[in-house]
Amino acid sequence: MNKRINAKAKADRGRIDPWLLMSTMLLAGFGLIMVLSSSGITAERDFADKYFFFKRQLMFAGVGIAAMVGCMQMPRRMLYGLTYFWVALAVVLLGLCLTPMGVNINGASRWVRLGPINLQPLEFAKVALVLYLAYFFARKQEMVKTFSVGFLPPFIVTGFLCGLLLLQPDFGGAVVLAGLLFFMCMVGGTRLSYLVLSLGFGAGAGWLLISSSPYRLKRWTAFLDPFASARDEGYQLVQSLYAFGSGRFFGSGLGAGKQKLFFLPEAHNDFIMAVVGEELGFFGLSLFFLAVTFFLWRAFRISMLLEDLQDRFTAFGVTCILALGMILNLAVVLGTVPPKGVAMPFISYGGSSLTVSFICAGILLNLSRRVKA
Repeated sequence: MNKRINAKAKADRGRIDPWLLMSTMLLAGFGLIMVLSSSGITAERDFADKYFFFKRQLMFAGVGIAAMVGCMQMPRRMLYGLTYFWVALAVVLLGLCLTPMGVNINGASRWVRLGPINLQPLEFAKVALVLYLAYFFARKQEMVKTFSVGFLPPFIVTGFLCGLLLLQPDFGGAVVLAGLLFFMCMVGGTRLSYLVLSLGFGAGAGWLLISSSPYRLKRWTAFLDPFASARDEGYQLVQSLYAFGSGRFFGSGLGAGKQKLFFLPEAHNDFIMAVVGEELGFFGLSLFFLAVTFFLWRAFRISMLLEDLQDRFTAFGVTCILALGMILNLAVVLGTVPPKGVAMPFISYGGSSLTVSFICAGILLNLSRRVKA
């Protein structure tokens, strides 16, 4: 018994993946540079301080790095033992968005005000959901093929979280959680027939929500032909495409972009990659894609090499959080999916997104100690 405990303790104190840590800091550093480049003009106009957003992002990075170190050092029994607490906390935070504590911006209440900062509960709900699903599938493998045990519980929990998001309303956030559920179910062993059925039901429900909401329907039609409404719903996407097109091969140069001069809305937030494309061009974007590919390769490699089932599911899930964020953000700014406010992990301005990106990296680094060389 003592030998088993000592072996487990030794595994938990193993060597972290240095390449994953290096790529994490590289992406975060690049994000700080791009926030400085893309936000200076807006910060000067709104706050008379061109470094306003950069200084806040630097502070958020400090909080995120502290959270990453905490997750790296946290014992696995504490991380896993509080699974239901994390889910309950996510429910409470999402519920607070619907109370007077919620911050209403552009008709949606997706943030909670905590002193001088606004917290976006969706970002933390992603991690809580992944921890729950990893816990569930690791412990229910013998019954994961059944409908009542292997299918209903994870769909009910995810559906409840999605329902709270739709009340805000945040249709895109609900889609992201549903996507995490789908991929976790695929690796968790859920019957393919159940997944196909739920995918068809989800697609039908999604289209019903889009067609019944004039605002969502306008965004859908603008996505199909943004230049037909270039001065209205399609304006942001059109300006994003202009930014990418004007970047050509080597870009206009760092800091020399034109679209951030009040042409491209949210230039330092969700559409920061358009600024990257304009200023660094195809060459700079290619280097960024290589860095992202290397990061995701190290992350998925950890999940594949882990022996414990819950460790493997957890690593896969937090990697999916980052991968989905990266893919969806690029898809939105390039006009290949309908517009949705998805931050680019490690790059976009925003405390909640950056902190959760570091938390995901911290969990992966923690679990990397258990990978046998």
